[in-house]
Amino acid sequence: MQAAKPVSILLVEDQELIRQGIAALLGAVPGVIVTGQAGDGLQAVRQASKLEPDVVLMDLSMPIMDGVEATGEIKKRRPFIRVLALTVADCEKKVADVLRAGADGYALKQAGRDDLVAAINSVMRGERYLGAGLSRSMVERYLAAPPEANPLALLTPRERQVLKLIAQGHRNRDVAEQLFISIKTVDSHRTNIMQKLDLHNAAELATFAIRAGLVNA
Repeated sequence: MQAAKPVSILLVEDQELIRQGIAALLGAVPGVIVTGQAGDGLQAVRQASKLEPDVVLMDLSMPIMDGVEATGEIKKRRPFIRVLALTVADCEKKVADVLRAGADGYALKQAGRDDLVAAINSVMRGERYLGAGLSRSMVERYLAAPPEANPLALLTPRERQVLKLIAQGHRNRDVAEQLFISIKTVDSHRTNIMQKLDLHNAAELATFAIRAGLVNA
């Protein structure tokens, strides 16, 4: 009897240590082979077209082209390739975005080997894999809502920049210096953001930004 063909994996992760760690973890799994690696979304699209792996393990936050856009491009060019998003906790918005872009499921980066293998096997069977650790009901609400209903759509591009920096722990003075605006303007943006999103303090701003995928937890 002919042995089953191993599942080929394209591993996409911008942090080399994490990428090498996942590659080593999967290298010890029978029936799974990492045939390629990429450090950004653009490389992922090119590698997927060239290698045509069975599954792409896709990081979401990357330079040049993020995981959501890369997933959409891969699915458009090679719709038969399964894409499994790798994410951190508290990132429901980005997970919803990548599922909407065509991803076949998601798994947490913190998951163990058995969970990751289960996720790979699930998408190979044509099933959608939803890993534990995120609020599925919130993911489903994001998926059900039209794009314009996204709370981030209420903010201007500048307000999004300010929100991201505040959520990263920068003081108003630091935000002003980085964006080349006055502290008074930062205060004004902050007030507008809180009013639009019905948020009331820095902690709520940070929590919203993480869940919306603006910053990592």
